[in-house]
Amino acid sequence: MAGQSRKWMILVATIWIQAFTGTNFDFSAYSSSLKSVLGVSQVQLNYLAVASDLGKVLGWSSGLALMYVPLWVVLFMSAFMGFIGYGLQWLVIREIITLPYILVFLLCLLAGCSICWFNTVCYVLCIRNFPTNRALALSLTISFNGVSAALYTMIADAISPSSSALYLLLNALVPLITSFMSLIPILRQPSLDPLPPDAVGRDSLIFLILNILAIITGVYLLLTGSTSSDTASARLLLGGALFLLFFPLCIPGIVYARAWFRQAIHSSFHIEGSSFILVHDDDLELHKEQITRKASIHKNGLRHLISDNGSSYGLTRHNAEGCCESIVGRHQLAMLGEEHPVELLVRRLDFWLYYIAYFCGGTIGLVYSNNLGQIAQSLGQSSNTTTLVTLYSSFSFFGRLLSATPDYIRTKFYFARTGWMTVALLPTPVAFFLLAASSNSTALHASTALIGLSSGFIFAAAVSITSELFGPNSVGVNHNILITNIPIGSLFYGLLAAIVYDANTRSSYGISMVTDSTVCIGKDCYFLTFVWWGCISVVGMASSLLLFLRTRPAYDQFELNRIISSQLDLGQ
Repeated sequence: MAGQSRKWMILVATIWIQAFTGTNFDFSAYSSSLKSVLGVSQVQLNYLAVASDLGKVLGWSSGLALMYVPLWVVLFMSAFMGFIGYGLQWLVIREIITLPYILVFLLCLLAGCSICWFNTVCYVLCIRNFPTNRALALSLTISFNGVSAALYTMIADAISPSSSALYLLLNALVPLITSFMSLIPILRQPSLDPLPPDAVGRDSLIFLILNILAIITGVYLLLTGSTSSDTASARLLLGGALFLLFFPLCIPGIVYARAWFRQAIHSSFHIEGSSFILVHDDDLELHKEQITRKASIHKNGLRHLISDNGSSYGLTRHNAEGCCESIVGRHQLAMLGEEHPVELLVRRLDFWLYYIAYFCGGTIGLVYSNNLGQIAQSLGQSSNTTTLVTLYSSFSFFGRLLSATPDYIRTKFYFARTGWMTVALLPTPVAFFLLAASSNSTALHASTALIGLSSGFIFAAAVSITSELFGPNSVGVNHNILITNIPIGSLFYGLLAAIVYDANTRSSYGISMVTDSTVCIGKDCYFLTFVWWGCISVVGMASSLLLFLRTRPAYDQFELNRIISSQLDLGQ
């Protein structure tokens, strides 16, 4: 029981780390002030945002560090990288020190690398301590990374709402404080004993309660973070948010007490097992064995059963017609979970379709969030910048939570995870075309919410998709290869936006009047950018659709084998 309690303390500590280390999401809150102090152009400001995202290219270094030093050392290395990267930027924006642009660029790179190292620590903690429910643990903890901007906004409002430079100081200090708070649970990791059947069901119940509590937390941050209030009220609201982050520590104890009470007092009752099924490593290994044996027991009846459960798409491959037939049918995945080393991964058409879908979907949403400060300023909504940042952050959080939906409803409605990704990409082009068509406050808020929801889902679902398509044992390397599209997209999309922005600035003021820090005002500042981003996101959705069509047979075969296995178990 003590070991089980410690693992839940580790999960809550991981939630805290994720909740307070998504520091790149509040870039828009201080970007305008940083641009003014440095006296740089919009293009140069975009390069600073790119530098933060470039830290993801160096994500492999955190895995290398874990091979030689304990996990808690890597945690504090991450914290001190952020402390130096953001702390020196705070001194610059407060004009206490002066640094050349290239050094500020390197500081942004260091700060971005710290975020990636924090993420690696969280992934390892979840995988080590929740081998059976690792997908749910990852989904839950990754979700809280999306509320960082909302939390930092609440903290800033509680201290000094008029200071945009305060965000940089908080980015430097809060992750370090959180690392110290998380140290004791991490040092006291439980032994990795297999869970008894009743513990598996109890863990599933705890995860369900934690997800409900997470939704409540997200709604609370959305409703309270979008309202302006005095300092006293802001501190009260911050206290409520911190309570919601600490309350999960009580949930496992309540569930364990409930189980003991039922066993001791009402022994005739029992706790039902989980009603959702996950695609984890054991399932994939069983799937590999079954697919080689070509199990045929009750196959026709089971095909009909899957159709009744919602998979009316059929378990046999439906070849596309016309020019798309060769694309859909060529070198399709035979089964899920097959390990793909790097040399095989880069030769897979499925990987490049996946790469393009992520590049044109989730990444473009992240770049939008980096530009929120200038977008709001150009539309005369500067006073609403923190509200927009909170809105994006909160809906990104909801999107990440929704990424676990396929696992919860799988027994009722089966749909390939790549199909869910295609559905999740749909709001992004809708939002960008809405922004291009209208520049009023309502459209800006609605589009920000849609983009946050869509990109949040993609970010959280990507880890599971990479594991299922290209192998769970290779997910660390393969996923780091996938997310190299983030700095590339940050550079490309951000540069496109900056060029359009500066071009409209010159046309508005005249070439002789323009300086690096001149602000562009009006709908035209981002109109072409929204059109281009909308078209690009359509390409991402089309790529995701092709990936779904190519991988659907493998997912359907996996589901067939799972149901065959469950039927055989019932027969025994």
